[in-house]
Amino acid sequence: QVQVVESGGGLVQPGGSLRLSCAASGFTFSNYVMSWHRQAPGKERELVAIMAAAGTTNYADSVKGRFTISRDNAKNMVYLQMNNLKPEDTAVYYCSARRVASINVYWGQGTQVTVSS
Repeated sequence: QVQVVESGGGLVQPGGSLRLSCAASGFTFSNYVMSWHRQAPGKERELVAIMAAAGTTNYADSVKGRFTISRDNAKNMVYLQMNNLKPEDTAVYYCSARRVASINVYWGQGTQVTVSS
């Protein structure tokens, strides 16, 4: 019923930009906390950016000033604008959704981002 699907990944050179998209369905989008995580091979999944239902945002120190999370409640979409990409940003990026005051988290399938020259 609940579905979260990422898209927009690809290959980009260092210093380049990408915008990831996350399409959500099956729930009241405006009542959910939306977030982006990433996982590189051999590493733990880490939080990249999070946006509360009210619109407040937080970012990992490693991406602060370069990445921006946003949401369009009318379209049930969340985005991650990634600028000035670095090789260490290479990972599979996952979109997730959690209802306010709930411990249940719904994950997308992930989209690959590769930053290489």
